[in-house]
Amino acid sequence: MLRWPLFLLAISLLILGFLTVTRSPDWSPWKLAVLAGEFGHWLAALAAVVALAAGLGSGSEPWIRGSTAASALAAAGLLLVPAWQARRVAADLPSRLGGAFGPARLDAPAFRGSELFLGEDPPTRPPQTLEVAPGLPLDFYRPPAADGDGPRRPCVILIHGGGWESGDRGQLPKLNHWIASRGFAVAAVSYRLAPAHRWPAQREDVERAIAFLRERAPALGIDPDRLVLVGRSAGGQIAQVVAYTSRLPAIRGVVGLYAPSDLIFGYVNTHENDMLKSPALMRRFLGGTPDSARAAYESASGWYHVRAGMPPTLLLHGRNDALAWYRHSERLAARLAEHRVPHVYVELPWATHGFDYNLHGPGGQITRFALEWFLRRVTEPPVHP
Repeated sequence: MLRWPLFLLAISLLILGFLTVTRSPDWSPWKLAVLAGEFGHWLAALAAVVALAAGLGSGSEPWIRGSTAASALAAAGLLLVPAWQARRVAADLPSRLGGAFGPARLDAPAFRGSELFLGEDPPTRPPQTLEVAPGLPLDFYRPPAADGDGPRRPCVILIHGGGWESGDRGQLPKLNHWIASRGFAVAAVSYRLAPAHRWPAQREDVERAIAFLRERAPALGIDPDRLVLVGRSAGGQIAQVVAYTSRLPAIRGVVGLYAPSDLIFGYVNTHENDMLKSPALMRRFLGGTPDSARAAYESASGWYHVRAGMPPTLLLHGRNDALAWYRHSERLAARLAEHRVPHVYVELPWATHGFDYNLHGPGGQITRFALEWFLRRVTEPPVHP
């Protein structure tokens, strides 16, 4: 009775498993790859149950039971690839981070298999909504015990993604709560969206938010001279440009999560019918093609602004990213190395766009470890003799 449903479930799990080792096709929903990569350990357990049920079943053709069991076991193996690869990435991550940014002592290792199933979400506390300007609110997350007259905390400015045309400051708030739980203030900011507002409106809005936070630092309990920009996807592109062009010593570092860093490179290495219809998206965002609006493309590309003395940079990117090619971060890392800017590029072999969605998944654990190490090092107060 259940032979065909079990067979179809095994095949479905096998297809999901392949998304951990290959880039999603342009016609497929890329969020399925997030499911496979960051929740695959749960799906692997389901696949094992399917294999066991098929193996113990009776009353159906042996070839169906055999095919179901074999497909389910293969699916389980593929769905555990992210955990295995995360362990390998984690093995040398402390030495890489320490070599670039200096030593740090954290409470947990870069990856724990037990946390995949037993990880606990951070404590939550409703953020305070403040208005930077009409239509530009930000959500401010205070760290625990930061309401009194204690030392001012560093502030992480979180810039959301969404392909410049969507998204808002409420995107993936669990990471904001987690950062706050580690002792940092967090400001999740807003910016005007394309196509109604072309570049550089987005950069201007983030710069306005930075000025707002620095002006109100005493009331917010933050140190105006210890700021770090963190951006996802399109937000990472904005964060990099602001960090590299503002010449503001208060910006101690910048973090790009699966961010495009060279929009000319991005334009010429994509096609009109990819998942995002990227060329059309960039034309709306920047007002033309690289030929007709080259100044805008260069202005919006962190890669073109790198020079000696840039803020330390942390980059994380999935090799299977179907929305922003991992080579953006790879090339930016090479550019930073050329100019001797302290940086680390963490490449996640299994991961796609949005790998930080599950804080306890393989990508989420690596992200949290690298991010906390980076934040602690770059915001460390100077030692006065």
